[in-house]
Amino acid sequence: MPRLHQVPRAEVDQGTGLRMYNLLFGDRDPVAEPGTATGTPGDWWTVFAGSPDALHHAVQGFAYYRNPARKLDPVLRELGQTRVSWVMETQFGYSQHCKSLRGLGVSEARIEAIPHWQVATCYDEKERTVLAYADCLSAQGGRTPDVLFDKLKSFLSDEEILEFTYITTLYVMHAIMNRALRLEFDDIDDRIVEIAAPENFAATDFLDTGRGDAS
Repeated sequence: MPRLHQVPRAEVDQGTGLRMYNLLFGDRDPVAEPGTATGTPGDWWTVFAGSPDALHHAVQGFAYYRNPARKLDPVLRELGQTRVSWVMETQFGYSQHCKSLRGLGVSEARIEAIPHWQVATCYDEKERTVLAYADCLSAQGGRTPDVLFDKLKSFLSDEEILEFTYITTLYVMHAIMNRALRLEFDDIDDRIVEIAAPENFAATDFLDTGRGDAS
């Protein structure tokens, strides 16, 4: 379950919140009857509705990147969103944007290769450059070598690069929030836990062989 309160239909704000509830859930109360057309629980929406301004701001972000005024190729956009979702370990974001790529006609081979794009042969040079930049924006906290950025500028205009940078880092933020708040498919236990030692293990320095100074 999400870590924050979910807003039932009877309590949702009458602006963006109600509009999105109607769009995604029809006349259902998404807290009492969860589920969206893509198979997600839908609790991203019911939790974000707890702050109408935050929900409205997020929806504006979605509208920004889907606006036909964008110069950036939507396939490049979705490659970036999907890759950073994989890097940031958000099952929700990765699942949703794999579907978006499929909706844009991207082949299954190219979708399946996103986790190992570095050794895949199914991407052209522009796509590989964009995927490398997505890694810089997520795994490297924005650190981008000049040679990579110069290559990016050989393919894309400044406006396209700015659009890609804004949209891709927006999904870094979403990945962090999804995991922290345990939303949608990211409602999972942390896999990094201590594995218990055998019952006869003595709680001493297990590198100490008993032979004195190991140096």
